[in-house]
Amino acid sequence: MKRVWFNKTFSSVHSALSLIRKGDAEARYRLLCSHPNPQSLALLAADDAATEPSGLTGEAYVGWCLAFCKEQRVDIFVPGKEATLIGRHAKRFLDQGVRVLSAAAPDTLERLHDKARFYAEACAPSAPPPELEVFEDAETFAAAYARMRERHEVLCMKPSVSVYGIGFRQITEGKSAFDLMLDGNPYRIDLVSLREMLQRAGHFRPMLLMPFLAGHEFSVDCVALNGELVCAVARRKPLASGEGQTIVVREDILDACSHLIRQFALTGNVNIQFREGDQGLRILEINPRMSGGIAMACLAGPNLPYLGLVAFDQGLDAVAPGPIEGGLRVAEINQAVRLS
Repeated sequence: MKRVWFNKTFSSVHSALSLIRKGDAEARYRLLCSHPNPQSLALLAADDAATEPSGLTGEAYVGWCLAFCKEQRVDIFVPGKEATLIGRHAKRFLDQGVRVLSAAAPDTLERLHDKARFYAEACAPSAPPPELEVFEDAETFAAAYARMRERHEVLCMKPSVSVYGIGFRQITEGKSAFDLMLDGNPYRIDLVSLREMLQRAGHFRPMLLMPFLAGHEFSVDCVALNGELVCAVARRKPLASGEGQTIVVREDILDACSHLIRQFALTGNVNIQFREGDQGLRILEINPRMSGGIAMACLAGPNLPYLGLVAFDQGLDAVAPGPIEGGLRVAEINQAVRLS
């Protein structure tokens, strides 16, 4: 039995661990999960749980991970926290018998996290990057906005480096900040207030100005190995909340995923997001990790977290994704559970 360690990572790890245990009928893997908070709900889905030292980062954290792997006899390490830095030290882990499951090479991870760099490089003919301009102060924003507004009716912005949609805003010209507050939409901002905020901010980290893509968004949960797409399940998100998501099978989405996974030599579980606009399907981002909605994707058939682990551990010959049930409507519903 191989010991597989997931350190502190995104909330989807609870679903991932549960799915791996469900798929592992032959009990080949024993799952270890750690978190600085000993009450973290993610720990409940693991075979073994451990508490990480709070506040440890950088090289000190890598050192702790190396010692932890030795102490716990870890065979496979799936890093979340400090994944890029841990990837740079993969040989140190391998020297003590630990294989690090990284979604990509460390330099590639940095490029994927920086959307301006990613958009400049991404090559997917069926879903090219959206048009964009980079701005870092009020003056460059004003010039970029004037140019792009001539071609697009509605624009939006987001930080070049961010997660969870933090900093994303659709820019509105016809409503005041007070109107938007009463509308209750936290992802819109009025142009007048935005200009004032940027002026007060002075110089700031790179932001992206883009046309707002008003169509459906697609979240695609993929399994890859060394740049080869093994399996992909696409979820179409609704335009209105409360409708659930729909599993779709589209050749243009699968083709784009295959191109991008090959270009960036991705491995393991990755999530690729697209959105439709007036000019068709556009790539939004690659998340080099499992998505928060991966459990919904698995309802369509393939056990994606388990397949990702098996492909990395045993190779493609050991992986049999099976069919995908297109047209299936899925959702996540909160359920009360008793913890103690």
